[in-house]
Amino acid sequence: MAIADIQKNAKTKMEHSVEAFRHNLTKIRTGRASTALLDTIHVDYYGSMVPLSQVANVSLIDARTISVQPWEKNMGAKVEKAIRESDLGLNPASMGDLIRVPMPPMSEERRKEMTKIVRQEGESAKVVIRNLRRDANEAVKKMVKDKEASEDELKRAEAEVQKLTDKQITEIDALVAAKEQDIMAV
Repeated sequence: MAIADIQKNAKTKMEHSVEAFRHNLTKIRTGRASTALLDTIHVDYYGSMVPLSQVANVSLIDARTISVQPWEKNMGAKVEKAIRESDLGLNPASMGDLIRVPMPPMSEERRKEMTKIVRQEGESAKVVIRNLRRDANEAVKKMVKDKEASEDELKRAEAEVQKLTDKQITEIDALVAAKEQDIMAV
């Protein structure tokens, strides 16, 4: 494997890690309603657990209310129960075959708690990026040890991987800052 391949591989993995972090942030609740909040909920559909989005239409009514409309009439009670029993602290209300899920306003204390969670997630993502940097650097060092690359190539490769790492960590910091601002907005 060439140094360029190691760098390309590290870059790809780092970008995937940032995307995974970005996806995880959508699940963290802010003051506003978001359909992504219900993505983790699974419903019992004829004996198998399936994601809510596969048995119902999930949309926003307004900034603080999500509507869930099951495609089958008999699924309403199961969907409502799944939302209520999720660890999201939501209290759905059934109105015929439409289920309204109002977002309760978050207290200042809860907002601060959520920002701590966002920061922890950000730190975890940064640790993953740093581990990928370490792995890439170790792979290049192994090439130098096996006399497949020179010391100069090692230094250049380490500098390149460090630039990539810095870029990804800056992106994670920006995502954390934006999410914190979103959470603290009343």
